[in-house]
Amino acid sequence: MIVTLKAIIHDGKVELAEPATLPEGAKVLVTVLPEDGTDFWLDASQKSLAEIWDNPEDDDYAKLLQK
Repeated sequence: MIVTLKAIIHDGKVELAEPATLPEGAKVLVTVLPEDGTDFWLDASQKSLAEIWDNPEDDDYAKLLQK
């Protein structure tokens, strides 16, 4: 199971921002977010939003609304 935890860098070390129970030696991946996380989340969600909103069914629905 993949779990996402918020953390900050303090004195060169990763410190979790919230309590978590992780076993000693747990393997983790660290993703560095830009200071302004807005761009990161917009880019990360763009593909999902495109799949949801850009589809042929929406075109048919738009035609019905015009009538």
